[in-house]
Amino acid sequence: MKRRLVLLILLMSLSAACAPVQPSAPPAEQAETSGHTLRVALLPTTDVVPFYVAQQTGAFTEQGLTAEAVPVSSAAERDTVIQTGAADCEMTDVQGVVLTNARQAQPLRIIATARQATAERPLFFLLSAPESGIASADQLAGANIGTSENTVIDYWFDRVLAAAGVDLTSVTRTNVPQLPVRLELLLNKQLDAAILPDPLASLAQLQGATMVLDDTILPEAAVSVLVCRADVIEAQPDAVAAFLAGWDQAVEAINADPAAYADILIETARVPEPLQGQYTLPPFPVKQIPSDAQVQDVVDWAVGKGLIDTPPALDMLIDPSFRQ
Repeated sequence: MKRRLVLLILLMSLSAACAPVQPSAPPAEQAETSGHTLRVALLPTTDVVPFYVAQQTGAFTEQGLTAEAVPVSSAAERDTVIQTGAADCEMTDVQGVVLTNARQAQPLRIIATARQATAERPLFFLLSAPESGIASADQLAGANIGTSENTVIDYWFDRVLAAAGVDLTSVTRTNVPQLPVRLELLLNKQLDAAILPDPLASLAQLQGATMVLDDTILPEAAVSVLVCRADVIEAQPDAVAAFLAGWDQAVEAINADPAAYADILIETARVPEPLQGQYTLPPFPVKQIPSDAQVQDVVDWAVGKGLIDTPPALDMLIDPSFRQ
């Protein structure tokens, strides 16, 4: 009974985490800009916090930009709003750009790295179920692992598990796209293991899951990116440049004093109550873009899995004006 009550509370927290974020309104003096406006589709994750810091501290306004958040509750909704023109830019991953450009009419271009795994702060974690007895990568043989098919999680599965020496043919991957469901199945021991991002991974550990593997062994496999539609970059290059300048200003402020923005993290990333005060903002890269090697490896992965037929040129994925 106690276990069910804990799980109910947990799922209520996760439902809130998947709800669209309604950020605090910016101060009145921030409402006047020079006329540039961009709408940015954002999931409630840690990676998007610099946007809200820039919005609430006036960093975008200082650049002459009105940046409007378009809160979305799923990757599918995010992709829909940008393809229909309801958003100009979005936070996504390289895999999403490669697959979207292969099947959608409105191509996307990467303009910056939003977040990159580091040796100290991973993006994704493979956790084993409570009482599973799995505590290391060499114990994963025969395990049923929850993942998300044809996504950054699937790419991570292939690259990070292989780097850890796991024989990919010895494990079973089970497609569970919804993060709350994946976590529930893990805690109910219906999955032997699952791949999760923080703060859900930390929450799972509080409920008895064991951290087996993370991407600190292969940081280049985990990266999120800022992207805009190619037509938006062409029509509004100054607005896109202002967006990046405001973003970088917010990142520098966060990196200097992450604790100062704890309230924005809790609000916009929907940090579950048991983790509030424990989960802190990670460092964010400044003026960084994925390397050609990172992007090319995702292209090779997508071709190898039959997800795309023709590998695109890198300039069709990373906007040339933002490549270093």
